Amino acid sequence: MNLNQFQKKVAFYTLGCKLNFSETSTIARSFQDKDFTRVDFNEKADIYVINTCSVTDNADKRFKTIVKSALKQNDKAFLIAIGCYAQLKPEELSKVDGVDLVLGATEKFKVTDYINDLSKNEIGEVHSCEIEDANFYEGSYSIGDRTRAFLKVQDGCDYKCTYCTIPLARGISRSDTLENVLHNATKISEQDIKEIVLTGVNIGDYGKGEFDNKTHEHTFLELVKALDMVEGIHRLRISSIEPNLLKDETIDFVANSNSFVPHFHIPLQSGSDVLLKKMKRRYNRKTYTDRVQKIKQIMPNACIGVDVIVGFSGETDEHFLETYNYLNELDISYLHVFTYSERPNTEAVLLDGIVPKNIRHKRSKMLRGLSVKKRRSFYESQLGNELTVLFENENKGGYIQGFTENYVKVKTLWNPELVNTLHSIQLTTIDEDGLVHFNWVKEPAFSL
Repeated sequence: MNLNQFQKKVAFYTLGCKLNFSETSTIARSFQDKDFTRVDFNEKADIYVINTCSVTDNADKRFKTIVKSALKQNDKAFLIAIGCYAQLKPEELSKVDGVDLVLGATEKFKVTDYINDLSKNEIGEVHSCEIEDANFYEGSYSIGDRTRAFLKVQDGCDYKCTYCTIPLARGISRSDTLENVLHNATKISEQDIKEIVLTGVNIGDYGKGEFDNKTHEHTFLELVKALDMVEGIHRLRISSIEPNLLKDETIDFVANSNSFVPHFHIPLQSGSDVLLKKMKRRYNRKTYTDRVQKIKQIMPNACIGVDVIVGFSGETDEHFLETYNYLNELDISYLHVFTYSERPNTEAVLLDGIVPKNIRHKRSKMLRGLSVKKRRSFYESQLGNELTVLFENENKGGYIQGFTENYVKVKTLWNPELVNTLHSIQLTTIDEDGLVHFNWVKEPAFSL
């Protein structure tokens, strides 16, 4: 089938992290440059592109379900798999019924070059590099998908955490040039997008691989300072950053910056120094505590999110309770809880002390419950405060939702004129859904 014989439609589905969303958006624009029309994934399309994740075993399993969903829309559609899972297990994905093309870590950015026609293949065609060849940087950012943009500033990781496949899927740590980051940030601001979220695999390592894969041309602090000077950006938000790379100088700067908001997401993974060592993390519990205390000392209303893994090999009841009690006492705002799953070709699969699946799920449930408690406590601490909300673009049951600068989720009655607008509000009450209601500090000029 010749590509020029019809109006071509393409749809995208993204699994995983903010980084994947930024890359999907950039890849989608490359299709639009070739005169494809982008449609929603639940609509009939000629091509479906699935950007995969392989952080957890569950993300792998979801892939087949998403493929089936696409084929229900159009059983003759051309299906393309890209992303981390596609790099790690390309042959496995190529054999999934309905998959026609699998592209690895570097090939995904040239996806349109691999499409000669849309004829279905019996077994998916694979183009996947050796991960050592993923040593150059491809910039990306999201526009048009949300009221905020994800701006990729860094890719890959040189850390050797024993549970993690990301270095195998994305390669060495490398960074965008400072000039290009600022150029992309300016392009985003020109689209009237109010908030930019900085993303990458290990963004605190920014500067390595900008020009030389062994040294840092710029530091993360220099990046933050330069972005704060870009005109037209109302909010800048730092996504996940390693505690050992979050320096006092960065925290001090964020506290007094023009655009950076008081919200940090800092991976912990375990509250046990014994397990942190087994994981080959580059900090201990004291370092983590120091980071949280430093933030709260100068930004008392800051929101702090935490990644934590439960059920890692060797995690005893005592280790888990050590983590639970540590987090319970720590002044943090919410948790992202990951149930440990063994990943092929990682060091951790060789460790003794495998935790039974039912115990892993029980511990996960306990920490998710703690997260609900922590978020509620943080929200309660913000009642009465005057903050600024950025409203999202979805109508959820007659309500519109938004986030304050310090990541409190609020809601009010749906009004399309509120979408992508910033307003000063005073938080008043928390409803049964755990969302916060408010009073307008100054009512919007349009009719509510």
